[in-house]
Amino acid sequence: MKLTAIGPFVLVLIASCTHVVICSSNGNYADRLALLEFKKAISLDPHQAMMSWNDSTHFCSWEGLVGQISPSLGNLTFLKILVLSANSFSEEIPMSLGNLHRLQILSLHNNTLQGKIPALANCSKLTDLLLANNQLTGQIPVDLPQRLENLDLTTNKLTGTIPDSVANMTGLWMFSCAMNKIEGNIPNGFANLQGLQVLRVSINKMSGQFPQAILNLSNLAELSIAINNFSGVVPSSLGNSLPDLQAILLDENFFHGHIPPSLTNASKLSFIDISNNGFTGVVPSSFGKLPKLSLLSLQLNNLQASNKQNWKFMDGLANCSELSALSVAYNYLRGQVPDSVGNLSSELQGLYLGGNQLSGNFPSGIANLRNLVTVSLFENNFTSVLPEWLGTLNSLQVLQLSDNFFTGLIPSSFSNLSQLISIDLEQNQLNGQIPPSLGGLQMLQALLISSNNLHGTIPKEIFRIPTLVRIPSTLGNCESLEIIELDHNFFSGSIPTFLGNISNLHFLNLSHNNLTGSIPVALSGLQFLEQLDLSFNHLKGEVPTKGIFTNATALRINGNKELCGGPLRLHLPKIVIPLAIVLAFAAVSAVWFFRRRNQKTKAISLPSLGRFPRISYGDLVRATEGFARSNLIGKLFRDEKVVAIKVFSLETRGAQKSFIAECGALRNVRHRNLVPILTACSSIDSNGNDFKALVYRLSIMVDVADALAYLHHNHQGSIVHCDLKPSNILLDDNMVAHVGDFGLARFRSDSTGQSFADSNPTSSVAIKGTIGYIAPEQGEDVLASVRDTGAQILQSVLSIGLCCTKTSPNERISMQEAAAKLHGIQDAYLRGN
Repeated sequence: MKLTAIGPFVLVLIASCTHVVICSSNGNYADRLALLEFKKAISLDPHQAMMSWNDSTHFCSWEGLVGQISPSLGNLTFLKILVLSANSFSEEIPMSLGNLHRLQILSLHNNTLQGKIPALANCSKLTDLLLANNQLTGQIPVDLPQRLENLDLTTNKLTGTIPDSVANMTGLWMFSCAMNKIEGNIPNGFANLQGLQVLRVSINKMSGQFPQAILNLSNLAELSIAINNFSGVVPSSLGNSLPDLQAILLDENFFHGHIPPSLTNASKLSFIDISNNGFTGVVPSSFGKLPKLSLLSLQLNNLQASNKQNWKFMDGLANCSELSALSVAYNYLRGQVPDSVGNLSSELQGLYLGGNQLSGNFPSGIANLRNLVTVSLFENNFTSVLPEWLGTLNSLQVLQLSDNFFTGLIPSSFSNLSQLISIDLEQNQLNGQIPPSLGGLQMLQALLISSNNLHGTIPKEIFRIPTLVRIPSTLGNCESLEIIELDHNFFSGSIPTFLGNISNLHFLNLSHNNLTGSIPVALSGLQFLEQLDLSFNHLKGEVPTKGIFTNATALRINGNKELCGGPLRLHLPKIVIPLAIVLAFAAVSAVWFFRRRNQKTKAISLPSLGRFPRISYGDLVRATEGFARSNLIGKLFRDEKVVAIKVFSLETRGAQKSFIAECGALRNVRHRNLVPILTACSSIDSNGNDFKALVYRLSIMVDVADALAYLHHNHQGSIVHCDLKPSNILLDDNMVAHVGDFGLARFRSDSTGQSFADSNPTSSVAIKGTIGYIAPEQGEDVLASVRDTGAQILQSVLSIGLCCTKTSPNERISMQEAAAKLHGIQDAYLRGN
């Protein structure tokens, strides 16, 4: 495999410094040859880094490169340090590296290495094995060198459990297997790793109670077991057992009980994340004893605060002068936020209080926190007006105040927040108008103000914000809005259908954006729309044909290369049906349609059988999205009925007669297991060619025999299908079958079998049917075929997956008997026999 060099590697040969002393000339020669073999595995040297790899320079001074790791490196028997990190090495780690008895450091992290970790037991002097950020698979080897001090396997695809043998590496100070697929728990033997300082097993599939072995690791500085399936109670003595702890990550597990107050005895703690668990009780007020605390995330738990005593933790946190982020979101905190929130560190950048039951006025203490980047108070019960002093928080980028009861005006001082990216004021009781000054927020990407009591016009300045990328959904609620001009921006996505709800809209300009999708038909219903400009976007599909779209002088849609159809005066390309698709529909004359058995479906009322709805060619095109193969089932826009549409390929010989035959066969027959025709379409397509199609209504199946029994015995004159096969049987939502496609059907009123199309003098006398499904009556007389259809039924039902037995060729059974036999088979199948 060839690799493109994306950066240099460093090949360190510390042993070469004393090579002359400890090696013979033969040893020098062997090492040189090994490195030359390594060079051969390099596929590209864009920076000419390997020019020095020649006879003019001693090999100890050769520079390295990127490429595949050659097994020849296993011959560098005096190699002590091999660093090939941060490159694009791929494939497997050579097994030959296990021969490097003097190797002390092997660093291969940040590559794309695959396969299993090789056997390195013979590398008895290895202290650092760094394999992070690769694509290694398999399990962690049980025979890794026991002198390892630094073992980093982060971000691979390793499985299995942590071997007990890792606990025998008594000199280990860092162990990480985070971001893999490791299962089980941390081995109890880890209690022997007295020198362990960093333990990272986050983002795996580990489970069980809190690992008790951790309590014996008194030198541990970082504990990360987040995003696993650990459960139970966190030991109350955790902080006492780990006095040197600096970071603890227990988030996204299933721990419950109280937060251990002893955590505050680990006075070096700076990073605490125990979010997304089931902790209960109150937040310990002793957190204020952690002078180095930088991040405290307690969100998504069941913590409570309902009185002044419970809120003491906020008073204590004022002593944490390095606190930069505090989150107690999504808990059960009630009442007013204490004024002591304003005494928090001036370094605080993130304050997250959302998803609680907080009430009262907007917390006034926040005004003192001038370095805030994010203020999140959403989903609470705050009242009062939004204070103007919010505009003094000059570093603010995200303001989340939705789902509260804030009243009054949107502060005009928001215009001072030049760094603001997102404002979320939805679901409040704000009134007044949108301040035009918000148009000065040149970095704003989201302005969410729906579900308020705002009124007046939307300032045009809002739509001049260059970074605004989404058309506000609140526009649909502005019924009195008359002019919308959003042109020359960077709006993306589809044109919102809610624009069709603005009944008084006169002018709509969405030109020169990045809009995609089709033009909503709802826009054609705007009675007062005088000008519509959708030009220079990326719109596609058929243009509506009513309303504003009939006025070519008021409509601008140029610059959208994939639009088609529409009124003739627009001179757009017509819809063209590929011949292959039409032929496919002729070949596959019916479709399979089913959904999962447990999927709930709504009942669909049948149309009146006395009147056939008028369906046009355009209706069928829209129902099937241009007769796309992915849309064999169409949905008619008129009545939202799910239908099957059979299109006849009129270029095929006999297609006209087949259309007439099927109409004749199904004109007067009605049965629950026959595919009923909603209507027929005999028209011309967009190219002026003849077009014929039948629109079927879907119902249910296993009852194929019932349908044929009805055709043969319960009608005025027998109808013989002559083309029964899986593709002519439709399944509805409830897995009930319907027989369709009567293009070869024969009608028997006396002793002759007369085809519905036989009256045409050009009728072919060739054998009719499909290869593999030719009806037996083609070789016998019609009466015999009627008697033999019982076997045909069973064979066809077998071909669609039902369990049944086949009658012998000499057995003659009636259709009623066939139906009864099939019902018996079905009942046995449903009983599990």
